[in-house]
Amino acid sequence: MLKDLLDTNKKIFKLVCGAGNECAEDVEKLVTLYSDAGAQLFDLCAKPEILYAAKKGIANSKNKTDRYICVSVGMKGDPHILKAGVGENIELNTEFCENCSICENICINNAISHGIVNKERCIGCALCEKKCPQGAISMYETDIDLKTVIPELVSIGIDCIELHATSELDADIWDKWEIINNCYDGVLSICIDRLNLGNKQVLARLRKMLQKRKPYTTVIQADGIPMSGSDDTFKTTLQAVAMAEIIQDADLKCYLLISGGTNSKTAQLANMCDINYNGIAIGSYARKIVSDYVKKDDFYKKQVYNKALDIAKNLVGKSK
Repeated sequence: MLKDLLDTNKKIFKLVCGAGNECAEDVEKLVTLYSDAGAQLFDLCAKPEILYAAKKGIANSKNKTDRYICVSVGMKGDPHILKAGVGENIELNTEFCENCSICENICINNAISHGIVNKERCIGCALCEKKCPQGAISMYETDIDLKTVIPELVSIGIDCIELHATSELDADIWDKWEIINNCYDGVLSICIDRLNLGNKQVLARLRKMLQKRKPYTTVIQADGIPMSGSDDTFKTTLQAVAMAEIIQDADLKCYLLISGGTNSKTAQLANMCDINYNGIAIGSYARKIVSDYVKKDDFYKKQVYNKALDIAKNLVGKSK
């Protein structure tokens, strides 16, 4: 069980495939690769087809130790449920787009090509929208019916459900938190950051959410700056470690994962700051460093796969 792993006090590695990543092929490749590299936990979007892809990836892996799956859900105001486009149109605004390729080159998940957004790959980071000099890209929100989706995911087999609780919309948070608690009796995770909330607000929200939970049945994923870990610097991961310190000092009787701007420097900085964490969740950076291999048609060929595996093993090893 996932709780048993968290109770061992070993530092776990969680690969974040992306709460908005709906590309089953990429998820299967990433889970296979990072499972072989030593990752124990995989974070996915809450869709059955992606859960099946991750399970196939675990089955593909030569590493037959226990692996665990967490599905992530968001809410209005959460960047993890955003998609790029114009309205819900996958084509960029042709009236303004000048085909400069800035969006295509900056996309960390290879989701844009020739003015077309691949919705399955788009994870909602909004880098394209921010960098487009012509204003040809906008973001829109997606959502799911938790009362329908969660029972289906539970029937397939999951080990954790994570709620991204960063929104300013309190009512939506309490509604979804109630649904999740009623639909699932396993380990839950709360991903939270300070983009919209101050320190006191963060802790007040967490304490209220944890009132429904027994001690040490909940993971707090301390998010620095969501989806910002593309660069491998101490500065990039600083806010993630700072957020973890706030959670640690509050003594909330929960497990602590560090995320949001995490990279190969995160564990080093966290240890320098005496953070007693249970693991590190890495998404953008973990995907970026192997993306040139994952997008290859011959990814599973030994010579290609082993090069990617060496890179993934190095990151997992630095994160424990």
